[in-house]
Amino acid sequence: MNEHCDPRPVVWEKLQAGLLAPHLKAVSRELSERGYAITSSNYALRLFAALGAWLEPSSHTVLDLNEAILDAFLAERYQTHQPHRQDRAMLAFFLACLRRTGVLVPRPECPDLHPTAPIREAFRAHLINQRNLAPETVSTYLDTVTRFLDWRFGVQSPPVLSALSAEDVNAFMLEQARRYGAGHTQLIASALRGFLRFLLQYGILAIDLAQAVPAPARRQLAGLPKFMPPEDVERLLASVDQTRPQGLRDEAILLLLARLGLRAGEVARLRLDDLDWEAREPVIRGKCARVERLPLPWDVGEALSRYLREARPACITRQVFVCLRAPRRGFQAGNAVGTIVRRALARADLHPPHQGAHLLRHSLPTRLLREGASLVEIGELLRHHNLDTTRIYAKVDEPSLRRLAPPWPGGAQ
Repeated sequence: MNEHCDPRPVVWEKLQAGLLAPHLKAVSRELSERGYAITSSNYALRLFAALGAWLEPSSHTVLDLNEAILDAFLAERYQTHQPHRQDRAMLAFFLACLRRTGVLVPRPECPDLHPTAPIREAFRAHLINQRNLAPETVSTYLDTVTRFLDWRFGVQSPPVLSALSAEDVNAFMLEQARRYGAGHTQLIASALRGFLRFLLQYGILAIDLAQAVPAPARRQLAGLPKFMPPEDVERLLASVDQTRPQGLRDEAILLLLARLGLRAGEVARLRLDDLDWEAREPVIRGKCARVERLPLPWDVGEALSRYLREARPACITRQVFVCLRAPRRGFQAGNAVGTIVRRALARADLHPPHQGAHLLRHSLPTRLLREGASLVEIGELLRHHNLDTTRIYAKVDEPSLRRLAPPWPGGAQ
């Protein structure tokens, strides 16, 4: 057994005598690697011992284990035992471990029987292989396509895609514009255009319906970037409890957002191999699979080093930022980073209208402009590939705008 677990002798005897004995060493090791506490690991082993004892008088073997058999085991167990909140999670973990180690055949994926599944899968492959879009963008595009096809065809099987018309496109976009703001409607329009061009490219449509997608009324640079003043950013950073592992992790994340202007997904994707300590330049994996380097400020480097040395738990993932509770795994997407920012804002008693991770990305250029940085320098830091994207920050450069404003006729007002 793994030293991470310390079952009682009576449990150990049951484990050694049960049908599951040959597999428990691997399961125990994986419990340890995934960061489960000793109490949780020992409870899991007791549960597995009970499962082995339940299997013995039955006609089932280890090779028969599946979700249905585990449900039957729990149903019978709950006749004499109180349900435990970890039961189903631990049994699912055990089953997954047996499948990963080759003891059981991997669970077959449930086929998507929706009528539009084949065309959605083909479009997904197109977005990944041909357009090289980020996973988050692919998910957003597929969500839009699913809603559009369900809206147009319902349960019709199979959907007659060649019957799509400009009227369908306009009616769908009009409905979306009533439901969402201009920014999100613009994103829906981009996804729909991409799908319609895909249908044209593969000969499913005879005409280019992408041209029929109306452009949402959103004038360039019409809005203002949502940002926090520098003193609020520093107050946010100071609110982190650096005496706890979670605080050390959150401090490193917040500094990456506030000092380098990284996007939430870029922070989540950061890997240990991306940290070039000798050059002091982390490798950033940005939009459209772009790989770029940025200089590492000393305070960000100190926070990262402290987190890696003192707070990051030992685990098998190479991602820098991981969940501190078992099962320990890397952040799946930028949503986890956004959650950390929102919790930090609440802890610092800050209540800006926009509370996502992008708030700190917008706050950085605003501060740099007021300190005298040029738009070109800011665009390079934020890795904008078009200077027009950076120009919006000129609207919040109050000192420069004040110098440009002509005097009020008749004197100061």
